[in-house]
Amino acid sequence: MNNPVLDAIKTRRVIRDMTDQPIETEKVEAILEAARWSPTGGNLKLNRFVVVNKPHTLRLLQMVSPGMFQRCPVVIVICVDWEVVRLRELPTHSRPIAMDVGGAAQTMMLAAHSIGLATGPVTSFSRSAVSVVLNLPDHLSPEMFVCVGYAAPKPQGGMRAYEKVTWRDLTYWDRFEKK
Repeated sequence: MNNPVLDAIKTRRVIRDMTDQPIETEKVEAILEAARWSPTGGNLKLNRFVVVNKPHTLRLLQMVSPGMFQRCPVVIVICVDWEVVRLRELPTHSRPIAMDVGGAAQTMMLAAHSIGLATGPVTSFSRSAVSVVLNLPDHLSPEMFVCVGYAAPKPQGGMRAYEKVTWRDLTYWDRFEKK
């Protein structure tokens, strides 16, 4: 089946090598607009986004984020607004919270890919340090970064080949049966 959405899903990759070429504001805004349409549990819209594009702030984020291998011109920090969680009387371990963060990240990465940008998610960082760097109010907590940039030219060789996995390898019908 040939479908542009399915093609974007199949061709999107996590990119760690990015150029320092600035990203046009319109492209960042397009990614944020796509994130606004991402799935959200109960339509609660728990996510808030902080766009970081100043070199000094990017360097500070890298210092407190051991999982941030990318050197990128833009980082979009996905935060959870705990005021909304409290107002809606959700338990802090509610599944929609994690679903909202993951859905927003995937939607942003697909949107970026569709307009020629590379992305990579980051979850390894000090929440408290990121909160200080970004001057976040107490009710916002950083949950994930989406690093955004233009992919650097691919290095020649050196990439490890991975075993191809099909949907059949990952799927059981009706109930779990050992393969």
